[in-house]
Amino acid sequence: MKKSNKDSLDQFEGLLHALKVRFEKNMKRHKGIAWADVQAKLEANTGKLQSLLEMENTDGEPDVVGYDKKTGEYIFYDCAAESPKGRRSLCYDREALDSRKEHKPKDSALDMAAAMGIEMLTEEEYRGLQEFGNFDTKTSSWVQTPADIRKLGGAIFCDRRYNTVFTYHNGAESYYAARGFRGSLRV
Repeated sequence: MKKSNKDSLDQFEGLLHALKVRFEKNMKRHKGIAWADVQAKLEANTGKLQSLLEMENTDGEPDVVGYDKKTGEYIFYDCAAESPKGRRSLCYDREALDSRKEHKPKDSALDMAAAMGIEMLTEEEYRGLQEFGNFDTKTSSWVQTPADIRKLGGAIFCDRRYNTVFTYHNGAESYYAARGFRGSLRV
């Protein structure tokens, strides 16, 4: 059954409220940025709102973490304490998913990110997120993998243990209940 425009508007209003509350609660993530400016950008772009709704609905808790002066875009990252619950147990990409003969996961991280209209965090972005708090202390998150590593069958992921951010590797076809991915969105 297709959702009505009223249902979509209600969802977007609920999302904007949740984003505003999160924004005001976590001001250290976005010093110098005014919520009214962010909200105006969001209201002018329902496609980006839909992507943020997907981030929210998969327990990513998206929040503004920066502003790109060159492009005029606000940058959102998933800021949930642990890797988003609705995006775990995924292998890295479509090639990895297709290579599994049995016990396939439901999807791949890169495919899910693309379907949501977001980008998976890079290792550098992941480390930047960690400057705002302690994320993934019990879980881990796939990050964008350099082509030379992926070509050899691997993929990388990060987590925070012992007050340190670690980058590890696994076969791209692997998946675990405690590993998901974090996304970014520019609006």
